Order: sequence, then structure tokens, then C-alpha cells
Amino acid sequence: MSSTTTTKTKSTRDTFNTRFVFLMAAIGSAVGLGNIWRFPYVAYDNGGGAFLIPYMVALLTAGIPILWFDLAIGHRFRGSAPLAFRRISKAWEGVGWFKVGVNFFIAIYYAAIIAWAALYTVKSVNQAWGEDTATYFMSDFLQSDPEKTYSGNVVPSILGVMIVVWIICIATLATSINEGIGKLTSIFLPVLAVMFIVLVVRAFFLDGAAEGLNAFFTPDWSVLSNPSVWIAAYGQIFFSLSIGFGIMITYASYLKPRTNLTNTGLVTAFANSSFEVLAGIGVFATLGYMAAQQGVAVDEVASSGIGLAFIAFPTIINLMPLGGLFGILFFGSLFLAGVTSLISIMEVVVSAVADKFDVSRRVSAISVGSIMAVVSCFLFSTSSGLVTLDIMDKFTNNLGIVFGSICALVVVGWITGRRNEIQQHLNAVSHLKINKFWQVLTFIATPLLLVYFLVNEIITIAREGYEGYSSSQIGLFGWAVLGIILLGSFLMPLVAFRGNKYLDGMETSDYGVPVGGRPAGTPNPLAAGQTADTATARVSHNAVPVSGEK
Repeated sequence: MSSTTTTKTKSTRDTFNTRFVFLMAAIGSAVGLGNIWRFPYVAYDNGGGAFLIPYMVALLTAGIPILWFDLAIGHRFRGSAPLAFRRISKAWEGVGWFKVGVNFFIAIYYAAIIAWAALYTVKSVNQAWGEDTATYFMSDFLQSDPEKTYSGNVVPSILGVMIVVWIICIATLATSINEGIGKLTSIFLPVLAVMFIVLVVRAFFLDGAAEGLNAFFTPDWSVLSNPSVWIAAYGQIFFSLSIGFGIMITYASYLKPRTNLTNTGLVTAFANSSFEVLAGIGVFATLGYMAAQQGVAVDEVASSGIGLAFIAFPTIINLMPLGGLFGILFFGSLFLAGVTSLISIMEVVVSAVADKFDVSRRVSAISVGSIMAVVSCFLFSTSSGLVTLDIMDKFTNNLGIVFGSICALVVVGWITGRRNEIQQHLNAVSHLKINKFWQVLTFIATPLLLVYFLVNEIITIAREGYEGYSSSQIGLFGWAVLGIILLGSFLMPLVAFRGNKYLDGMETSDYGVPVGGRPAGTPNPLAAGQTADTATARVSHNAVPVSGEK
């Protein structure tokens, strides 16, 4: 096992032109459908205003620490998730491939929801869904057949828009990081922000908005003693912040050498949380209007997920003046948020294949993207698509992401023992320094919490099933999907690595942090904030070491 290398070639990996472009990409990934339709109801259902306390605790003790961990892994080892973990230790490349598999399956169903949002944006113009929005969505729009495991009955309108969505995403990923992801997110995210702010302001002045906001923010302090509320808060943070996916590892691998990682993570995290709170205000102000118009309590109209977006909101649009414009803003926001998130999810897969087989981004994006598009359209453009989507979402998000996160933290923190190295890397490139408490949160507290969450979810599904679906449906689109992901994580490392598995870089590109970290009490002359003269005088010429390669 080699400890250092003195390779003096510059890294050929693509990089974001500016920190702003990276922030747009990272925030665009974090701000997705879950911010708009999941957080408001989760908060409401778990104590209203009181939920913000466990939510902030979860953000500070798990969200931001794990985000820093992902950023540090990607930045230090400059590769996709599989390549980064191979550079940590050859034996654990499979951890990265598990993350790739999870992203593959999330991407194929995510595209369907984006297509629905695009179609409903157009339908908002004349409220094409009619008065009975639930029947229209389930029977007319989706032509849903929940009894069949796979119907084969294609819905032409959904198929057509899904193809367009996949073309947009593949074309974006087939170009360079800056020309593709950078430009698209730099345009889409500001437009999304403006559209959603306009929507929230409009909702704020609706009749009944005050009652809706009161229902959302009124705290139920008794919930703070309920462990399930705290679990819900941590689950929401993981779900919405794109941590544990491999997304931030991949994006961070495109950062320039001297990037302030801790500050970048803070900006990303708080931007995402701010959007979630804004979404909660907009959603519940609107639900308050709906409740007032129907003469019922807010809790009778409050819902989450697909039901909120495609049943409750069309009903609201029917009731309110200028409802068509409101619908365009809402569903247009869903579409833009979905596209930026889908591109980041796909990038995990595209980057991994490009690194593994030493092919260009264009070749990887077109080949891998085409496969994903075919599978996606085959499964989710049919009348059985909703059931497939619901089950796959449950298993990939609640089980797959959590399991992958546990593995990554245990491997880096304990099996390979590189937690000091990761902490010192963060401190070497960042102005905001972290201490050993970060390690306690990242490598002890969070894994224990995630293990509890994972075991509890598995036991619940095993005992109670999920949403009344048949065992064949859950087995095929739930457990079998996880089995495929796990199998891939064992098989892919056996395939010959054709790309550059060794870490290239200029002299001093280890940032003064060797494998395992610097000895305690030893100052780092290359840490951010050191003067150029000091750094130059005391520099060693080590490139970033690679463990696990000979």
C-alpha cells in the first residue's frame, strides 16, 4: 500500500468556474420537490411551530456535519462516489456504487413526477382537471390501475413529456460542468426563487391565509418528548439536503483547490432550509384559503406529497381568482425544482461511469441517460406507474439512502480510520475551523441515529407492509430494487477500472494533510489563512496520498 505519490501533473478533472456556479448547482440539487410538498406537512403533522426546534437541531447536528463530510470526501479525493471511495481504500469502492445504484432508481421515477408537473402547468391555464380533481388525477390523467403489478397500458401524454424531460437532462449532462449544469442551474434557480416568492406573496393575501399560517406555526410543545418527531426532523434533513446521496461528493470533486468548504456548506444548508420555511408559509396560507372556502378546518384539507400537489392545489386553483396564474406559478416551480434536482441525481451515475470506464461525459451521459430513460418510460408512463413510484420512493429514500450513509460514515470514520484526515482537510481549505465535536456528531451520533431509523423502518415494513400494496408489488419494486443495488455494489468493483484510479495533482495538493492526518499539535503551513511566504517556506511536496492502490 502506497502512502504518498509525487506526481506533478495537473488534475484534468473538470471544475466549476466560480464558487457561485457551484452554489447554484448545490442549492438547485437540495431544493427539490420535497421542499415544496413534503416539509410543510411534516412540520404541521409534528407539532407545527414546535417542529422547528428539532428541525434546527437536526440541521446543526447532522445536516451540516454530514454535508461537510460529503464535501470533504469529494474535494479531497476528486472523483465520483465510487472513485472517491476507491481512493480511500480499494476494498470499499462498493460503497460508492451503492450510492450510484440508489441514485439510478430515484432518477427514473423522479422524471415521471417532473412530467406530471409540466403537464399540470399547461392544464392550469384553463383548469382542465375540472371540479373533481381527485378523480381526474387518478382516473383520467394517470389512468391508475393500483391492482396490477405492471399494467403495460401506456399513457401517451405522460410518455411524451417524460421523453422531453429526459432529453433536456441528457443534453445538459452531455456538455461540460459549466456549460451544462452550471448554466442551467444558474438560470433555473433564480427563476424558481422569483416564481415562488410571487406565489407566496399572492397566497399571503388570500382570505383565510391567517388561519392556515396559524395552523402551521402554532406550536404543540408536547411533541418535543416524542421520539418519532425527532426522527421525522432528521429524516427531513437527509431527504431535502441531498446528503448521503453521493451528489455532494460528486459536485465537490469539481471544486477548485482553494474552496472554502465549511462556509460553502453553511450557505447551501441555510438556503435550502429557508426555502423550506418559505414553502411552508406559501402552502399553508393557500390551504387556509381552501379551508375557508369550504367551511372546514385546516386539518381537513392538509396533506402532503402527490395528494397535496396534484389534488389539493388544483382544487384551490379552481376556487381562487386568477387561479390559472397561480397554477402556472405553482406547477412551474415544481417543474424547475424537479429538473435541477434530477440533473444532480443523474450526475452521480454519469460521473461514476465516466470515471470507471474512462469515457467522456458526453458518451457517459448519452449511454447511461438513454438506459435510464428507457427504464423510466417503461415503468412510469403506464397506468401502474403511480404504485411503482410510491413503493420505489419508499425503499430507495427511507432504506437505501440511510444504509448507504451508514456504510460511508463507518468506513471512513472507523474501518479506514481517516476521520482526523477529513477534519484536517476541511480546516486546511476553510476559514471556519471545526473541532473534535464534529467527529462525535458525524462518526458516532449520526450513525447510531441512522441505524435506529433503519431498523425501525425495516421492522415496520416487515410487520405492516406498505400502504396496503400486495406482497408481489412490494417485493418487486421495493426489496428487489434494494437487492439489485446491493448486488451491483459487489459486482462493479470486480470490473476492471479503466480510468485514472490514482490521484493526480500538483505539488502540495494534499493541502498539508497526509493519510491519517497530521500528528496532534503539528501546525499545518498550508492551511487557509496562512501567508504565502509561510506556506512556501514550510511546504512539503506531497500530492494527495492514495490508500488501497499499488
